[in-house]
Amino acid sequence: MLLRIDHVGIACHDLEAKIKLFSELFELEVVAREVNEEQGVKEAMLRVSGDSYIQLLEPLSPDSPVGKFLAKRGEGVHHVAFGVGDVSDTMEQIATKGVRLLDEKPRHGSMGSSIAFLHPKDVGGMLTELVQGAKPAV
Repeated sequence: MLLRIDHVGIACHDLEAKIKLFSELFELEVVAREVNEEQGVKEAMLRVSGDSYIQLLEPLSPDSPVGKFLAKRGEGVHHVAFGVGDVSDTMEQIATKGVRLLDEKPRHGSMGSSIAFLHPKDVGGMLTELVQGAKPAV
């Protein structure tokens, strides 16, 4: 069902400062930047290796999901995303196991992917994202 760890999402107050930190400390390259109005974030994807990434997330407003996360928990790991072959099919399979889905259908994710989130209370307290879609081979 799960093909790989696609990315780890990290919430931050200052996207540019965190890009600088991760780029210099771990020698990671930024492969994509986006503003996702629907999710209320500015983001950057930094390639770790192959098709594994660190996703840095800065909220567009304090009342966005990431803004609320930062206010409550501070900077740090926001979610873990797993690559899947078919996000809709995986959502159906997981729902039959009693896990609540935060999304009724897949939505737009980073770099043209389709995504859906699982309720953290049903996945050991971890916000979990399912990701389908090819990443650029930079």
